[in-house]
Formats: sequence, C-alpha cells, structure tokens
Amino acid sequence: MHRVGAPHRGALTLVFMKLVIQRVALASVTVDGKTIASVGQGLLILVGFTHSDTLEEIFPTIEKILKLRIFADQAKPINISIQDIQGEILLVPQFTLYADCKGGNRPSFIDAMKPEPAKILYEQFVKEFQKKWPKTSSGIFGADMKVSLVNDGPVTIVLPS
Repeated sequence: MHRVGAPHRGALTLVFMKLVIQRVALASVTVDGKTIASVGQGLLILVGFTHSDTLEEIFPTIEKILKLRIFADQAKPINISIQDIQGEILLVPQFTLYADCKGGNRPSFIDAMKPEPAKILYEQFVKEFQKKWPKTSSGIFGADMKVSLVNDGPVTIVLPS
C-alpha cells in the first residue's frame, strides 16, 4: 500500500507508524497509583499511529520486532532476539511520537491518528502481538500513565513500519 503524508517544504513525505523500542532490564506502567503492567528483561515499545496506518501493517511490524537482534550473547552485545532470550514486551501507546515542533514552540500533532481509530488500531496491535508473543503486556490507551524503566545498554531503536 502506498501512502503519502502531508506536504513538507514543497515535497511529499511518507508517513508511517512510529515505534520507539528500548531494551530494558525492567519496565512498568502505573495509572492512578496502581501498577497495571510490568516486565522484566525485554522490550518497552512506545507506539504511535498516523492517519494512513492500517491493520495489515501490524503483522509484518510484529514479525520484525520479534526477530530484531538487539540482545547480547557471549559473541556480541547486539546479536540475538527477544525470542532467543524468552524476554517480555511492554507496549505503551504514545501519540506524542508524532509531535511536530517545526512551526514554533508548541508541538502540533496533526500527523497523529485521531483518538478513536487509534485506540481501535492500538488494541488490535496488542491482541495480535499477544497471539505471536504471549509475554506481551500493555499500557492503557488514553490514560495518564507513568512509565518507569531501567534501560539496558542503553539500546534504543526507532522503527518505522
């Protein structure tokens, strides 16, 4: 599927789902003072959707994440996948990944998907991730979440779908 985003400085730019993947020793999400999700060694993934994202893009994205070789073994510091270490995954919805600060000091979120369709797509993303990797938990879409993590490495990867 070919998608074209909003014009940018006279040119057309492609806009895709955004993911920030952090290798963690542990991570958790708290809402209203209660921990709603936590993981040990694994990945914390911040997830943002744009207007043109579709369910079909979720499947290859999940496969890509599960195969990313960003964990250490005896040979190299970045050599094996989440599957190899049997790690856990924490997904956190974050529309602010689409912040655009080019026009001033207050970010614009014009490229972020509207809340209702984004919630539906995020919940489907979580369901499909849990089917492929049962050690997956999630934050709550639209909630005021407090996210804590101990970054391992640190290793942080920004992944368009």
